[in-house]
Amino acid sequence: MKDIQPFTSSFIEQIKQLLREAQYGVIRSVNSIMVQTYFELGKRIVEHEQKGKDYSDYGVYLLDRLSSELSSEFGKGFSKRKLELIRKFYLTYKIAKTPFSQSIGWSHYLHLIRIEKDEERRFYELESETNGWSVRELERQINTSLYERLSLSKDKSSVMNLAAKGQIIENAIDIIKDPYVLEFLNLPESKTFNESDLENAIINKLEHFLLELGKGFTFVGRQVRFTFDEEHFRVDLVFYNRLLKCFVLVDLKIGKLKHQDLGQMQMYVNYYDRYIKLEEENKTIGIILCKDKKDTMVEITLPENNNQIFASKYELILPSKKELQDLIDNKTN
Repeated sequence: MKDIQPFTSSFIEQIKQLLREAQYGVIRSVNSIMVQTYFELGKRIVEHEQKGKDYSDYGVYLLDRLSSELSSEFGKGFSKRKLELIRKFYLTYKIAKTPFSQSIGWSHYLHLIRIEKDEERRFYELESETNGWSVRELERQINTSLYERLSLSKDKSSVMNLAAKGQIIENAIDIIKDPYVLEFLNLPESKTFNESDLENAIINKLEHFLLELGKGFTFVGRQVRFTFDEEHFRVDLVFYNRLLKCFVLVDLKIGKLKHQDLGQMQMYVNYYDRYIKLEEENKTIGIILCKDKKDTMVEITLPENNNQIFASKYELILPSKKELQDLIDNKTN
């Protein structure tokens, strides 16, 4: 009788992974069926409502009656408010004339249908699908106006591409936001703090900060030291972007941006390009996060063809969506 080979850790992990993938597949299948069912339910509610002579009265009566009947048959989960959202889901995606994603769940769509502009909604839907955003991550990106902040750094055609394709990372400018929103640090604007406090707060909330930075970022280190001519220098935060295949250096400034800060970042970037990056890697990117900056001073200080060093403001509170949208409208009109 042949000996039975003992279980190995790699074999057990393979079995576990197989079961995890099966569970994930089941969840995705259930989510897809639920979304499609709700879309069809919303369609039938709207079509039935349109047969009523007095839409407002008949619509209220229909949802009340339907909620009561469904709740008695299928239990909780079919309140009148839920049916109103299902109806809105159908109307939203019927008008948008874009197929809804089968990779994200109903809870995501509850946030998406609140967005009035089709192009903005489509952007968040694409990003949720391609990045696997949780509902909480989607909610934060909407609340911090990610679409508007990315749009501010793009021309009119690129803004339209955001809606059609989502965020495509091909060049350094594609990862830049202005402003960055750091509300998760819980640092009140009225409180006096120094750059070390800001850095410590970011490290303590590193997962949140990586989400705010965007796609492809991995953390390398803080206060990363390098030395030449017997002098020591430290970069506040060092990241690597897997999509752009380059280092990203972040310098933190709590006050007004000065031209010396840009010169310092230029030196950091030059050092990494000449002594740290590998030959097959792309040029280093430097981002100075500051509380206040003047665009003219940045443009004059940096070369005209600059595509490595960027200065962006950070906000400790959520920005006004209307103000950001007004800036976009003025830029693209």
